Amino acid sequence: MPAAGYPDTLHTGPETSGETSVLDMAALLLTAYDIGDMVNQSAEVAEYAYWKTAVERSDDVRKLALQFQKAKEQFEECERFGRFHPNYHEAKEKVEAIQRQLDEIECVSRFKSAELAVDALLHDIAAQIAGAVSDTIKVPGNDPLPKGCGSGGSCSCGSGGCG
Repeated sequence: MPAAGYPDTLHTGPETSGETSVLDMAALLLTAYDIGDMVNQSAEVAEYAYWKTAVERSDDVRKLALQFQKAKEQFEECERFGRFHPNYHEAKEKVEAIQRQLDEIECVSRFKSAELAVDALLHDIAAQIAGAVSDTIKVPGNDPLPKGCGSGGSCSCGSGGCG
């Protein structure tokens, strides 16, 4: 039975010599699940899961997270009135200070690094799949400062935004 909304087969191109190129959706879905299993068994995901558990079990993280939540709520209250609120800068600095304290805890910093590694792995897989289809398919990432198009570098994308 095909996945919801998908036909059993997908016609992927023009007919050649009376034959139609057909993609078996069941095989594609099975392959996707196999890739998912391989990702879940990767060292990156194991590291991520380990440090995620460590963060969840840390009393220090739990205490600072509560402080951070309270400070964030106070800052959001000040933020409603903008930087002209008398406590805006103080509230913002308090949030940033607690965030720095959290980031200094080993399990938090390791968790964030592991999270970035998993994100990079998933992005690499998506880029490989997209590249197998076409060199012009864009693969979005979570990097707020992408290194590709639009970053001022040069490329051959033809978008005109690369400098």
